[in-house]
Amino acid sequence: MSTPQSEKWMERRNIAVPRGPYHVTGLFIDHAKGATVIDIDGREYIDFAGGIGVQNIGHCHPKVVEVVQRQAEAFLHPCFHVTAYESYVELAERLNTLIPGEFSKKSIFLNSGSEAVENAVKIARKYTGRQGVISFDRGYHGRTLLTMSLTSKVMPYKKGFGPFAPETYKLPYPYYYRDQHLTEDEIDDMFIKQIEHFFVAEAAPENIAAIILEPVQGEGGFVVPSKRFVKAIRDICNKHGIVMIADEIQTGFARTGKLFAMEHFDVAADLVTVSKSMGAGIPISGVVGRAEIMDAPLGGQLGGTFAGSPLGCAAALAVLDVIQEENLVERSRMLGEKMQARLRAMQKKYEIIGDVRGLGSMCAIELVKDRKLMTPAKEETAYIVANGWKRGAIFLSAGIDSNVLRFLPPLVMTDDQLESGFDILEKLLAEVQNGGNNE
Repeated sequence: MSTPQSEKWMERRNIAVPRGPYHVTGLFIDHAKGATVIDIDGREYIDFAGGIGVQNIGHCHPKVVEVVQRQAEAFLHPCFHVTAYESYVELAERLNTLIPGEFSKKSIFLNSGSEAVENAVKIARKYTGRQGVISFDRGYHGRTLLTMSLTSKVMPYKKGFGPFAPETYKLPYPYYYRDQHLTEDEIDDMFIKQIEHFFVAEAAPENIAAIILEPVQGEGGFVVPSKRFVKAIRDICNKHGIVMIADEIQTGFARTGKLFAMEHFDVAADLVTVSKSMGAGIPISGVVGRAEIMDAPLGGQLGGTFAGSPLGCAAALAVLDVIQEENLVERSRMLGEKMQARLRAMQKKYEIIGDVRGLGSMCAIELVKDRKLMTPAKEETAYIVANGWKRGAIFLSAGIDSNVLRFLPPLVMTDDQLESGFDILEKLLAEVQNGGNNE
């Protein structure tokens, strides 16, 4: 339950702050380190949320803290559009070499994931001279008007906020767990045919500027497509002159056991959006892509007052150093293997776990009331999230039906922390499996 000081601050919050910003937990943080969060009453929590995928290198990594402090002493905001600074250019140079694709690239930096997606669409529209944008069922791309239009979940993201941006379309996305009566190839073929039908029935391909997809769907429930499906999207884009945008905002920076998730699929997108763990908590995002596409907008057509801030660029450069120096790509792969092994062992014990899936340390379990009917166990999932932090572990839900538990732990989480957190999870699973409440 909430600690005394957190309860007092929550009362003040409810008076001063509108109800729209939601809290997964009832705690108020005092400080955090590595894979743990400590609240204002001194209670420690094992963090499987990582600021919703922001803390891949861990909370308050000393290298990031040091460079941010140093940057703050030098200058905070000259605005890149007024006075350029070295760190912006250096970060662009590094990402241009690290993002998948054997072609010349350029980068622009912004503030948030939504802003990165907005700008990727702007760039694609400018380059192609077309307006239409295709996204996918269960996809999540942000909360601004355009990105909310591309996002696929009514509550809480879209309800009551229309009308939405025009010339946006959604297509089905493979969900292998829920189509088990078909083979993976049959599922892929079905969805690829639906895309081809769309170009006949809904919008001509010469009117489509971009197709945007998440290499692993995040808010949609950590749904992993096949390599064949992703390559088919690449082929469709090539055939029709459509810009392929990979939304790597949640999957990037070592989360999936590769530096970027698109590496798993042997496919290079034309544009890639990045954010979240890019700055280890300092707001920064970016669009990285083919130089000729990135150069389509004219001078002054891209940017923003705080876009690519000095603090964000400094933090992002430090993040790239830490990932390399601490071998966090390999650590992510190993952590993911440990997580999936423990989760699959739980699946054998608890019928409520319908599916275990993920890439690297981007792992999830889908909870169902009945494995045969696959009825979403939304209430049970909510119970685990609501009670996990009260027992000392912070968990997140996801999925269109809010019946997926997703795990985004800092990659520096120790094996002991992982086991302790999953011990809490297993007790909660036992409680919901038995339909009881052992609090």
